Amino acid sequence: MDIIKSIEHEQMKNKIPALKVGDTVRVHQRIKEGNRERIQVFEGIIIKKQGGGVNATFTVRRVAYGVGVEKTFLVHSPMVEKVDVVRVGKARRAKLYYLRDRVGKAAKTKEDIGARIENKEITIKEDLVEEPVAEEVVATEKNVAVEEAPAPVVEETVEEVVETPVADAMVETANEELAKDVETVEEEAPVAEETTTAEEVKEETNSEE
Repeated sequence: MDIIKSIEHEQMKNKIPALKVGDTVRVHQRIKEGNRERIQVFEGIIIKKQGGGVNATFTVRRVAYGVGVEKTFLVHSPMVEKVDVVRVGKARRAKLYYLRDRVGKAAKTKEDIGARIENKEITIKEDLVEEPVAEEVVATEKNVAVEEAPAPVVEETVEEVVETPVADAMVETANEELAKDVETVEEEAPVAEETTTAEEVKEETNSEE
């Protein structure tokens, strides 16, 4: 898709009213006055539709106090709040310019009595916004699964690191106990030798006497 067309597609509304030439409509338009915003209603007959895409417009004509007033609205303009159909008219032309030369009842189109007054809408965008969201959700779930996978390995390595100092400490205490036993044995051995030498001296003295 072309860059310009993609930008225009983003600016378009999801739904637009189904309008026909010859219908009497009531257009609700937002108007800003300083810091305040209000809605102004303009009621009249649609005399023409032109353009397409973002540039689509429709022109509404009304007669106020004997003066004809025409106003053109953008279909996709954010300032157009809504469009209500008041009366369904019969028209055999695409553009009703002949109403400009008429006065009174002749300046209106004939009413289609059997037609129902329905505010139908035409959908332009269908699930174009929802598809990327679903793909992003799947991608985030995959990333979360990848991030959660190595967590148990880290915990096992921590446990092994904690256990090794305990084993080393037990070995060191065992070695210290063995060293103490050896020292006690060595200290007791000379005492036994000294006792034996004292007894021998006594025996020698007795023998000499």
